[in-house]
Amino acid sequence: MSALPRSNDPDEPRGMGYPMSSEARLPPLRPKLMSFDVFGTLISVRDSSYGAFESILGDAGAPHLDVRTFWEDWEDRNMAHYWEPYRSYRAICELSLAESFAHFGIAGDSRLIDRYFEAFPRFFLYDDVTRTLDRLSRSFRLALVSNIDDDLLAMTPLRRDFDLVCTAQRARGYKPDGTLFRYLIENAGCARDEILHAGQSQFTDLVGGKPLGLTIAWINRRQIALDASVPRPDFVFPDAQSLLGLVET
Repeated sequence: MSALPRSNDPDEPRGMGYPMSSEARLPPLRPKLMSFDVFGTLISVRDSSYGAFESILGDAGAPHLDVRTFWEDWEDRNMAHYWEPYRSYRAICELSLAESFAHFGIAGDSRLIDRYFEAFPRFFLYDDVTRTLDRLSRSFRLALVSNIDDDLLAMTPLRRDFDLVCTAQRARGYKPDGTLFRYLIENAGCARDEILHAGQSQFTDLVGGKPLGLTIAWINRRQIALDASVPRPDFVFPDAQSLLGLVET
């Protein structure tokens, strides 16, 4: 799918859902490095981890609670803690679980978060990821940028190597305040405007990367609305494979 202008407003993101024509098609981008968010962009993290959270809620005496509602509350708390002085992703997840238990009136043990960590080797990729990355790797260097600890990323079945790996552990900070993206820029081996980042989270990828001048494609797999407070992405796509039309001739 080619990325086309949505309107004459230069601040509008270019994206999906518009008919292609030879006159309207934008010239392909030629980045030297394409970077990717992992969990939610490459890995179907919600569907991969709901089972672990059902186990957590069951052992905490709350099997009746909707796992999706609980998961979103927990993830929102994770993102809030990303702004704070650095602590490991494991520590943030356990803290957020304790806070979500308290919010829902559950007398649970926060160490149950280990059920989530134990699920990482069973996480699965979205269907379009492997073939998309295989094609992109023929022409571009590929990087990962993830709010994660190194050991958990190593447990994640990504099925390929990457030219550059940027984690919160290595950067000693997360995406929203720019720390992790500054690490990407410093280690990219190319200019900032030669990087194309693709990510699904408006509150981490867009909030952290756009103020630093990165070109960002928002991979909006869940078809959610863009919050008015969030910097506008350069491109909007429904999946990773749509990137092929943006960068291939």
